Amino acid sequence: MIATLLPVAAIALLAAAVVMGSTAAVSRRVGRVTVVDVAWGLVFVAIAVAVAAWRPDAHSWLLAALVTVWGGRLSWHIWRRSRGHGEDPRYAEMLGDAGWGTVLVKVFATQGIVAWLVSLPVQVAGAYDVRWWPVVWAGVAVYAVGLAFESVGDAQLAAYRRLPREDRPPVMDRGLWAWTRHPNYFGDACVWWGLWLAGALAAGWLPGLLTVVAPLAMTHFLRNVTGAALLERSMSGRDGWAEYAARTPMFFPRPPRRPRRPAGRHVGRP
Repeated sequence: MIATLLPVAAIALLAAAVVMGSTAAVSRRVGRVTVVDVAWGLVFVAIAVAVAAWRPDAHSWLLAALVTVWGGRLSWHIWRRSRGHGEDPRYAEMLGDAGWGTVLVKVFATQGIVAWLVSLPVQVAGAYDVRWWPVVWAGVAVYAVGLAFESVGDAQLAAYRRLPREDRPPVMDRGLWAWTRHPNYFGDACVWWGLWLAGALAAGWLPGLLTVVAPLAMTHFLRNVTGAALLERSMSGRDGWAEYAARTPMFFPRPPRRPRRPAGRHVGRP
């Protein structure tokens, strides 16, 4: 299996390097590391399209289409949200006075490698035939649920932020935000579990088991490292946060425990 996957893995790594290298050059020119957030979705698009071009069959192009919809929407959303803003405080705090070499390694190289790892199910689709098409369609269904959570959650949060401060409650606890404190991150995780089903497990048990690290890693980062946990630390001291957190699960959604209360504080993608 490894020998068959190696050429596809090399192509995927090259695509990630091109996107992240180009983004690093743009970042240095504009003086903002946060441009890497816009490139995050695009690096997966580049990998998926490169893999499909290497093996242009229906399965590979299906995965490329799914990744393009997800990655294109995410990059467009982050670009619109970040226009006119300065450096993201997360990067400013993480990097401090680090030199450009440190920035290149800690941000661009690291994210490129993580993207390559998470995209392993897409790479499998470019290396192996489909064994179980019903698993492909099950994966597409899980992907669709995740994309809905992410896009609807982002739209609801954007609508909340457009309200005048005096007219909006201090917590965004409506819609999907009443079911989970991070519908966008939960949706991201579902998208990659769906792509793992459709891309890797559909090719057989062995490809599925050897690449399950990809959705596990994405879920771990989204929930425990750069996503929900990091944002929760910055939000936990705000008025109404404790009440909101007590009635709403952090990650995996469930129906609200009781009717929504008017006080609280929203939490969304950083």
